[in-house]
Amino acid sequence: MDIHSIADATKRYTDYDMIREHIELPDFPNFRTRLLYTFLHKSPASLAVSELYVIVVSLAQMGLDTHDLVSETNDRKEKKEARSRQLKVLAGDYFSSRFYHLLAQAGQVEMTRHLASAICEVNRLKMNLYTRMRQWKMTADEYMQTSVSIKMQLYLAFSRVLEGLKPNSWHDMLHGYTRCEVLLDELRRIERDHDFRSGWAFWHLLQVGTKEERKQLQNADTDPGKLRTLLHKYNVKATLFAMLESQFKLLSDKIRQFDSEKLVNELYEIGEPFMRALTAPRVLEEV
Repeated sequence: MDIHSIADATKRYTDYDMIREHIELPDFPNFRTRLLYTFLHKSPASLAVSELYVIVVSLAQMGLDTHDLVSETNDRKEKKEARSRQLKVLAGDYFSSRFYHLLAQAGQVEMTRHLASAICEVNRLKMNLYTRMRQWKMTADEYMQTSVSIKMQLYLAFSRVLEGLKPNSWHDMLHGYTRCEVLLDELRRIERDHDFRSGWAFWHLLQVGTKEERKQLQNADTDPGKLRTLLHKYNVKATLFAMLESQFKLLSDKIRQFDSEKLVNELYEIGEPFMRALTAPRVLEEV
């Protein structure tokens, strides 16, 4: 079972005409799900349930990510927009219910409890993040650390299942790949004007910019052209690429410590999009 078959298996629970017609679903969590499947196959105790686990965690993650697509306000009253907003809420709830249902059918009570607890922790981290952002208390480093933690939580629920492997290997690999994933996402984000304000670059500029520039950034009506000027002035893209390069080097060093050549090759294959972005930085492909 590869990442394509995992995604296809998950589509059985997400691919409905009503959803597809009215909303655009979030991206499938490729990196973390593929990494989890790889590690589950290295643990004899989890081999039999590996496919179930990657499907349910993908559904739970997509449920959370779909809810994140819901706008904070409901200012737009158009019928189409209102229906899309409602369906995002309902679709996220539905995906979550499917993961509960699948685990219940398999008698996986303990894993249901672990994933439910992880979802609670994700929501707690998100609330703290949004609160600090609204209060203008967020730093770029805090934003990065919290974003990585949020993306990791559901997958950390499998730590006990994988505890028989090399000490800390699952946590270290999950953290390294997730941080690379967040950095790659942030590089793509700075190319999109509509969600620039919710990303690392925005909080970085608030720290390094002049007093006048910080006032511009805090003004919701700031011309996108001025924002692009600031991104260029402070070499934000180059900084993100340098962070991604440094993180991937750390990750590569840890990958090479594994004894299994097959596992090393599989891990490098998962990280291939990071290498591709670093060798051809002008072309940031969606993966």
